[in-house]
Amino acid sequence: MIKLLRRYGGPYLGLLFVVLILLIVRAFSELALPQYMSGIVDYGIAQQGVDSPIPQVLTVATFGEIRANFDDPALGNRFAQYYPLQTLHNHGWRDIEFTQPVAAFHGLGANVRNWEQEFIDALARAIARTENADPYLTQPQANQIAMGVIAAEYARLGVDMEAFQMSYVWRMGGLMMAITIISILAAIGQGFISARIATGVARKLRLDIFNKVTSFTNTEYNNFSTATFITRSTNDVNQVQSILAMGIRMIIYSPIMAAGGIVMVVTTDASMAWILFLAIGLILGFVALFYALAAPRFRVIQKLIDKVNLVTREGLTGIMVIRAFGTQKHEEARFDDVNTNLFGKQLFIARAAAFQMPVIMAIMNMSTILIVWFGAHSIQAGNLQVGHMMAFIQYAMFIIMSFLMLSMVFIMMPRASVAAQRIMEVLDTEIVVNDPASPTPIPADRGDIEFRNVKFKFAGAEGYALSDISFTAKSGEITAFVGSTGSGKSSLINLIPRFYDATEGQVLVNGVDVRDAAQKDLRGLIGYIPQKAVLFSGTIESNIKYSNSNMSNADMELAANVAQATEFILEKTEQYNEEIAQGGTNVSGGQRQRLSIARAIAKNPKIYIFDDSFSALDFKTDATLRQALGEHTKDATTLIVAQRIGTIKNAHRIIVLDEGKIVGDGRHRDLLKNCEVYHQIAASQLSDEELARDMEVTA
Repeated sequence: MIKLLRRYGGPYLGLLFVVLILLIVRAFSELALPQYMSGIVDYGIAQQGVDSPIPQVLTVATFGEIRANFDDPALGNRFAQYYPLQTLHNHGWRDIEFTQPVAAFHGLGANVRNWEQEFIDALARAIARTENADPYLTQPQANQIAMGVIAAEYARLGVDMEAFQMSYVWRMGGLMMAITIISILAAIGQGFISARIATGVARKLRLDIFNKVTSFTNTEYNNFSTATFITRSTNDVNQVQSILAMGIRMIIYSPIMAAGGIVMVVTTDASMAWILFLAIGLILGFVALFYALAAPRFRVIQKLIDKVNLVTREGLTGIMVIRAFGTQKHEEARFDDVNTNLFGKQLFIARAAAFQMPVIMAIMNMSTILIVWFGAHSIQAGNLQVGHMMAFIQYAMFIIMSFLMLSMVFIMMPRASVAAQRIMEVLDTEIVVNDPASPTPIPADRGDIEFRNVKFKFAGAEGYALSDISFTAKSGEITAFVGSTGSGKSSLINLIPRFYDATEGQVLVNGVDVRDAAQKDLRGLIGYIPQKAVLFSGTIESNIKYSNSNMSNADMELAANVAQATEFILEKTEQYNEEIAQGGTNVSGGQRQRLSIARAIAKNPKIYIFDDSFSALDFKTDATLRQALGEHTKDATTLIVAQRIGTIKNAHRIIVLDEGKIVGDGRHRDLLKNCEVYHQIAASQLSDEELARDMEVTA
């Protein structure tokens, strides 16, 4: 996963930094809200809006009482410096006009943080003692009594305490509303950007997987299956996208909230912090247990998804064979086997995940009960206020929910990590056929081909599929390849467009070793018709014009005419605009072959490679097509792999392969006389009269 993020996360670092800022803003906004809520409860409601043990205005009598209650005379003198006696007119403080002498505060400011804590504590105790309070009060108790005295003092001075109280509540409520709006905007912004990052990475992954797979040679392609390519470019990419969309938020936001919540809890009441640490320990232990049980199954699940795709694909593509053999029950059982296996693994994960939420919620609720139990005792003792306990509960929920979100990441991370590894397996696959650093240009005026002592074996194979292959195919000539199944015919012609590279020896096109040329230049000279005719979804026109969408209609129609496809095309309702289904399933096998041949002819290449491309044609169409091809491709090099002797008997040169070696090379008549392998193939297809006649005919 880290490797994937390093490769694809670079373009999104700027957006990721913006998300980080937004998440920090959101976290600090949400962490601030319980403090304001606590203030409304503890000060706005319980203390009539008085939120500090520092009075702003005192009567002269109360001033004297408080000064007398300082234990340290120096602190009493300091108190007197900040509260000189004066008459206030239009003071503006809470809209009260004082015309009698009062002790008015004009010191460092009403904000407690601007005062030395020692003086503040002493002042609160001195004010509390004016009520004959217990001299051994704790500081929180002294603060509460002091704020009660201050509220009563303000009332004696004529302050409207109801308005004073509502002013505090509205002020704190307004701040909470503003902070909430900031938090909402930050959440929307980070959600939008996170989604953009996740979808952007997913888009690039799918594109790179597709580009990588299309650049694979047969060697790399054989190491995977079509089903796994589909799974890796869809399901696996979706897993990575999901973890990015959720993980960016959770992995950054949750630790900030957890750490901030712990700090606020400790500062609120450290005596109950052990409750949270106990809850966190239980949650982490449960998540670790879940991870240990679930992580090994995620890799198995991804492989089982591959198998489900594979069996499904085989069942759909082979539906005619399945019906013909009446094996529907067998295929149903086969699918049910892999499907049930996948079901079992996913059910275990789902049950474990479903069990996780009740456990964590139970831990959360038990934590709340413990906080209320011990907090109530602290409130009764005067060491904690109700608002502070409410804030403590909220911070506890923040912390536990943060760990819950992290546990969700841990649930998703193993599967996403497996998916990322599978994606990187494709992207990191080394391609054995590559362009050279300095490609040699290939002359494009002809299509001469030469094999020089070529040997070839498949990756991992012990023996050679081709050995000591040497021949020359010149422009204007038809060179045919024939042999029994597995003799190496398709392997030989696949070396020309570099679907494979020769293990030893050289394959030259126009005097240039194909390994020294750029693949695009080399394949630009070749019109390839594969053994299995492949059509793409679209129209007949788009398939014929596949090599050049700007091709003229005249060239397209000429190619179709040479390929003997015009007749059935004109019978279609839309003719050249007739839709072709995926894989060409709405046309016959012979029509698919003719459209594939037309596609190659339309390219007008210098080299034609027909890999058993006439097998689905009837004899009449085969003969007519070969005659038309001979006239149209008379200046090109034509290579034909065929099983029918009738298809290749008129070739300028026939190469006979057997077990990867050339055992015959010549024309039809000569090979009938001199090559036993060729004679056996011909005898299996031609009558004795045809054989005798062909052996007598002078080539």
